[in-house]
Amino acid sequence: MKTIGFACTAANEPLAPFHFERRALRPNDIALEILYCGVCHSDLHWARNDWGWTVFPAIPGHEIVGRVVDAGPAVTRYKIGDHVAVGCMVDSCQHCDQCRKGEEQLCREGNTGTYGGFDRFTRDHTLGGYSKHLVVREEFALRIPAGLDLARAAPLLCAGITTYSPLRTWNVGPGSRVGVVGLGGLGHMAVKLAAGLGAHVTVISRSPGKAEDALALGADALLVSTDADAMAKAANSLDLIIDTVPVKHDLNPYMPLLDVDGTLVIVGQIGLLPEPTTVPLVLGRRRIAGSPIGGIRETQEMLDFCAKKNILPDVEMIAMDQINAAFERLEQSDVRYRFVIDMASLAVGA
Repeated sequence: MKTIGFACTAANEPLAPFHFERRALRPNDIALEILYCGVCHSDLHWARNDWGWTVFPAIPGHEIVGRVVDAGPAVTRYKIGDHVAVGCMVDSCQHCDQCRKGEEQLCREGNTGTYGGFDRFTRDHTLGGYSKHLVVREEFALRIPAGLDLARAAPLLCAGITTYSPLRTWNVGPGSRVGVVGLGGLGHMAVKLAAGLGAHVTVISRSPGKAEDALALGADALLVSTDADAMAKAANSLDLIIDTVPVKHDLNPYMPLLDVDGTLVIVGQIGLLPEPTTVPLVLGRRRIAGSPIGGIRETQEMLDFCAKKNILPDVEMIAMDQINAAFERLEQSDVRYRFVIDMASLAVGA
């Protein structure tokens, strides 16, 4: 399938139109026309080679909503015309203990990323959703529940599941006390989802100016991390902290906020952090944990939950040729709270 996307050919180059071919369908594959693609901070990291393992040319994008335009002969779950979603994975081994548990994101052989991965058969590197079409095995496509706004749903496929998964892993529900560090693309979804699960939600921010936004998103309180007195009074007040900050930052100020057996879960930063002190960990039986995305079953659960509760990200719609400006704004945290690309703006013949 001949198609077009926006690719970067080097870390210091802007994204630009890039013509390429998607692979032929295997028996259990579907082909999508991509309608909307969310812009994740990981996309920016990948394009800039911040992690040091980007393969160029690179087409980011792993928050995908599309329409099925073709299907292999063995496909049973979807038909042409169905609206489906694809997140951060397009394949996994399907036979290890983690895959059998529905935790494909933790596949022992490594899941195949929607971009930056390697096809399990051809070893070609995968190209993401900043493109007109996508080919994916049907097991990694998700059903979009009735009533879920297609134009706003795309960020649920990364920002949504990245924050929903730790909330479910640590059994958040009515009576839970959840803190959210960072009120960006991930953080605003953590607030909405934790509130939807019935938790008391506190946004932790350096700026008191975030109070109005935090409350509007469903939080119950704002805790200003630069206010030493307020931080001291909030000691032992949280069961779980979702840390969504995507850059290197100090965890030490947040640890005393956790109650006994409390957990701080890192979902934003990938890489080094400043040295933590073990004092609050040992004396309070607290822990620091990490969490990636969820598996396919949990992602479908999240989509169904969002449809039932009418939980959707706050988005700003952009055209495909605005992506470089959007990346610059993303670096400055100048978006409330997630960019979504209207892929109708990308013509195949461009």
